[in-house]
Amino acid sequence: MSTPTVADRIAQLDWPALTEQLDGQGFAQTDPIYRAAECRELAASFDDDERFRSTIDMRRYRFGEGEYKYFDAPLPGLIEQARQAFYPPLAELANDWARRLGEADGFPAELDDFLERCHRAGQQRSTPLILRYFEGGHNTLHQDLYGEVAFPLQAATVLNRPGEDFEGGQFVLLEQRPRAQSRAHVIDLQRGAFVIFPTRHRPVRGTRGYYRSGMRHGVATVNSGERVTLGIIFHDAT
Repeated sequence: MSTPTVADRIAQLDWPALTEQLDGQGFAQTDPIYRAAECRELAASFDDDERFRSTIDMRRYRFGEGEYKYFDAPLPGLIEQARQAFYPPLAELANDWARRLGEADGFPAELDDFLERCHRAGQQRSTPLILRYFEGGHNTLHQDLYGEVAFPLQAATVLNRPGEDFEGGQFVLLEQRPRAQSRAHVIDLQRGAFVIFPTRHRPVRGTRGYYRSGMRHGVATVNSGERVTLGIIFHDAT
């Protein structure tokens, strides 16, 4: 029997359950997609500068404490496969969310068609990125928006072992509902499993229909060790 590809593993996820979680709580974590060897391969790529189009020192820009790098195109196969396979089921949900919020629901069914829209808008630089933190590292709350065209969902996974390679560094989501106090979600990521979450807002049902609930994400302080994370963003950047 052949080994399931990354695309196979994503296709076999329980998408109705994931969609229900995204609707109900604003995020969902998948079963593991990448295997340990694949996680090690991706984590090791951090030191191969030829793979990347830019490197950001987070302290310099007051984004936190750590470093991240944007992969150059073409993306590594493991990332390209995941980006392509995650997009279609998420595009269905994105269109549903857009309809609930009275927005245009024209996200195409395939990633390449959506990226063509980005490119026509001048957003031609790849956005999947890898992030590395050491003790004291953190990422301030933010949204990953790189131009007028934006996909409303994104995904991230940790590539090394929580509790063994590092302590702390939980994934944090902050939700701000209109005329209400902010709510924080603190999520323990699982190696190779992806957390899926909104890029900027999600629909929440109120007494007068759906409204936009703003979302920002970040990383809590790493207490010890080294934390390496992969982020998959579906829109390209200017």
